[in-house]
Amino acid sequence: MRGKLTPLILLCWLGTAAVSEGAQNLTKVVMTSGSFSEREAAMYVAQELGFFRRYGLDLTFVTVRSGPVGMAAMASGESQLHSGSATGATLGSAAEGMDLVYVAGIINKLIGNIMAIPKIKTPADLKGKPIAVTSASGGSWMFTTLALEYWGIDAKRDGISYRILGDESVRSQALLNESVAATHLGYAFSAPLIAKGFTNLGDLAKLPIPFQSTGILTTRRFINSSPDVIESVLRGLTDSLAYVMQPENKAVVVKILMKRLRLQSMEQAIEGYEILPHIYERKIYPRVDGVRNVIRLLGQTNEKIRKLKAEDLVDDRFVKKLEKEGRF
Repeated sequence: MRGKLTPLILLCWLGTAAVSEGAQNLTKVVMTSGSFSEREAAMYVAQELGFFRRYGLDLTFVTVRSGPVGMAAMASGESQLHSGSATGATLGSAAEGMDLVYVAGIINKLIGNIMAIPKIKTPADLKGKPIAVTSASGGSWMFTTLALEYWGIDAKRDGISYRILGDESVRSQALLNESVAATHLGYAFSAPLIAKGFTNLGDLAKLPIPFQSTGILTTRRFINSSPDVIESVLRGLTDSLAYVMQPENKAVVVKILMKRLRLQSMEQAIEGYEILPHIYERKIYPRVDGVRNVIRLLGQTNEKIRKLKAEDLVDDRFVKKLEKEGRF
């Protein structure tokens, strides 16, 4: 599959496990993600420990620069699945005619922290300041915008500017250098900043905001042609989630997080690990009201997105089957 990836995806390649001789008998599948944080722990663990292989899959998990890159890869057939949130990239692609659908919801709420420089003490202090995001209308933008809305702040009205900088490692460094006033970060990347006296304006997981965060996206075309692959992906993923949730596996999961996130300290990895039981879903149903909330937000300025129906973007038949089998 690597030979089939265009330079667009290859530029974003972070490296995957080497293909074994037995992989020749496995079905190859590519999944992308525009996120780079502890949120992807279940995917990292599944890949590192071979949970997908036990169901006949040679799954390559590729971290790309942003959601739009992931959508482009799936539209061109370079990838078959995408792990990501309901964002401008995903809903925008759906609004333009791409037959996208969520088949699972791994994290069904906002998560992470809105981190700010030390002199910012309250959300109101962000008015007139620059905030770093990964991409326009992407995941970090969506998390931040929904949090600001909850706090009664409107970026345009209150003079807040968004600066597109990149993934969490880049944005956390920008915040450390105080070249921006705030940014959304996962728990692993937040920890060292909190230790240095930077302000945590809020843990988003504690806010009552409907949202479809990390979920598994594919196209109806691929579902129709390869339903067995979708089912096998979700089986491997549920095995991984169960493994991550077992306390006796902490050392292994922490080691994998350190490796895949390229963290400099075990403390960071532990910080990311310890939040996982609080953010991962046991029953991995995609969240219709979470998708609907994003349609509401983005639909204020995009007529095509406003016309989308959340129910059309969710297909939970595979999750229902797994639940009937007693897998969760």
